[in-house]
Amino acid sequence: MSNAYQNPYVLAADSSTVERSQFLRRTYLHLAGAILALIGLEAMLLNSPIALPMTKLMIGTQYAWLAVLALFMGASWLAQKWALSGTSLGIQYAGLGLYVLAEAFVLMPILTIAVHYLNEPNLIAMAGMITIGLFLGLTAIVVTTKKDFSFLGGILKVGSFVALGLIVASILFGFTLGTFFAAVMVLFVGAVILYQTSAIFNQYSTNQYVAASLGLFASVATMFFYVLQILIGRRN
Repeated sequence: MSNAYQNPYVLAADSSTVERSQFLRRTYLHLAGAILALIGLEAMLLNSPIALPMTKLMIGTQYAWLAVLALFMGASWLAQKWALSGTSLGIQYAGLGLYVLAEAFVLMPILTIAVHYLNEPNLIAMAGMITIGLFLGLTAIVVTTKKDFSFLGGILKVGSFVALGLIVASILFGFTLGTFFAAVMVLFVGAVILYQTSAIFNQYSTNQYVAASLGLFASVATMFFYVLQILIGRRN
């Protein structure tokens, strides 16, 4: 067992250079692993016979999609709780795995639309490349400028509640938020990534690389969703 795991209450900012480097390496390796796992799951789902009927069930009615989002939020809460567990590394991995699985199902409808309805699978690859490019660019901004973006915390909390309210209202009252909202959400998630990357040392101890990777993965997956939505909107 590593020294970092034996000292669960040591923040990355207060740890040694070696421990910080190890923490960062583990965090981004787990992020890459989660992304690859998501790609594998989506490939299996999209090529399975359940893709079309499951998509119709999930988005067939406004209340069905609202239920899907509610289940996703519940799974996300549980996954983050497990990932932040200081008692068991296995539970932390279970949290990350649960979140990847939940994300795979919530992304399936929009991927099915791109592949089976629009016959434009290239849009998925394009959205993926744009998302990774944006993520790397935002990460580079934090690393090169060493600017503290923790001041965004309060703004992002308010913004997340506003965005959630708009999404729920659009489902309940049947109006479309459109491409403009998706573009705003890409900018919003970009701000979240800046905040997460900047504050990662002060929010996580050196043994919480699984939880740190989950937070970044959630932002990357959300950005991908809205980038793909913009591309589909332009295609339509």
